[in-house]
Amino acid sequence: MSAELFEPILWAIGMALLAAVLFTGIGLISGTDETAIVAPLALLVILIGVPPAGVIAFFLAAIIAKHISHAVPTTLLGIPGDTTAVPMLREAQLLRSLGVPHIALQKAISGGVISVIIAIPLSILFALILTPFAEAIGAAAPWIFIAAAILVAYTSKGKLAAVVALVPFVLIIVGLQAFILEQEEATFTTSFFLGIATGPLIFDLFSALSPAGRRSMVQPGKREFDLAPDVRPEGGGRLPNPFKVLDREQLAYTGGSATITSATFVFSPVAMAVLMGEIAGSRIKNGFHRLTTVVSVRNGTTESTYIAETLIPLIAIGLPLSPMAAGPAAPLFNAPPVYTLDAETGETNNLHDLLSTGEFALFAVIAAVIAIVIAYPFVMRNAHRAATWVMKSVSHEAIIAGFVALICVICLYEGGLLALGVTVTVGLVGGLFNRMIGMHAGVQFMGYYVAVLTVPAILAL
Repeated sequence: MSAELFEPILWAIGMALLAAVLFTGIGLISGTDETAIVAPLALLVILIGVPPAGVIAFFLAAIIAKHISHAVPTTLLGIPGDTTAVPMLREAQLLRSLGVPHIALQKAISGGVISVIIAIPLSILFALILTPFAEAIGAAAPWIFIAAAILVAYTSKGKLAAVVALVPFVLIIVGLQAFILEQEEATFTTSFFLGIATGPLIFDLFSALSPAGRRSMVQPGKREFDLAPDVRPEGGGRLPNPFKVLDREQLAYTGGSATITSATFVFSPVAMAVLMGEIAGSRIKNGFHRLTTVVSVRNGTTESTYIAETLIPLIAIGLPLSPMAAGPAAPLFNAPPVYTLDAETGETNNLHDLLSTGEFALFAVIAAVIAIVIAYPFVMRNAHRAATWVMKSVSHEAIIAGFVALICVICLYEGGLLALGVTVTVGLVGGLFNRMIGMHAGVQFMGYYVAVLTVPAILAL
């Protein structure tokens, strides 16, 4: 082993271990959205000075572990672990009503593991294919971003409304930036990012201050959930092999879906999970087999899309040209003052410039192995006990308070009260658009890059 690689490998192992343990636990908590939780913690890791090897390993281990453990509340409690788990919910509930939620859980997480194994090498391969065109793509970045923003907006739940809403959202960003530059001669990129990432949370907190909003949130009595029976994997302490949990047909559909979604990195992960599940399900006649196959395919797709949409733009281009790259993975591309993306020239100084393709591959494999080794056995053996503990002992209010405190600290560090005001303003508007018209954070991040890259290019014509 090269002496130069020894320290980065240690950083990668350490940060992957931290992320795997942390996000295996976080994934058990329903509603912990990736953009609102993974992204701010990744930003914090970058800002405290963790080297690039540790950053990429932390991020990849976080999303892989979370997309294994998010299947626990989805299959055992009947509530989605996060946004990407929503496409699995119907099939998971049907399997739960049949009395086999443990089968749904095993199929889902095994599909995720298979997809991780396929997605990492294919993502790197597709990135290498795109690399010769990186310079041309970079030169056309302002126009690519506006096209990508419109595409991502139209494929969101908001459809045409999200496309139209891009106009006022972009103008708000442009106006705020002009005011900030006039006052501070700074950009406050991190504060804009946090506002978009935590928009729904900020909007809900403001709604709770309103009498009308509070009335809509009131629930009669305590919420009750029916937890499915505890059924352990067959074979006692021996863990099922993910390649044996899925039958040949399910392996083929899961592998095929992972292959396709590793190439289509510009589309919404949720949309691709729905589409791949529908394609696989439409070809299977047996009802039980169809349900278990759709669950494995859809959870596998959440892994492959997140990995591909992170690695391909990072390795090939260095610009956040995917919904994932512009959303949860945004700090890997632009986290001033550590990682930067020049709005005027499109020049980058981020992980794209700091790691070689071989290093990306090495640290991705380290992250994947550690995340799978930690999350997969834990979920297989302890899913029922963990779900029970989370529902009885974990306070959602405490989690929200913790993330609000984290947001305040980062904003005050970047630019004081003005930066905090930017985050609150962008979060309130973005949260409103998200809740009311289905304009999710990926669309809004694309809108941000349109504001900083495309608008100046249009004005310069």
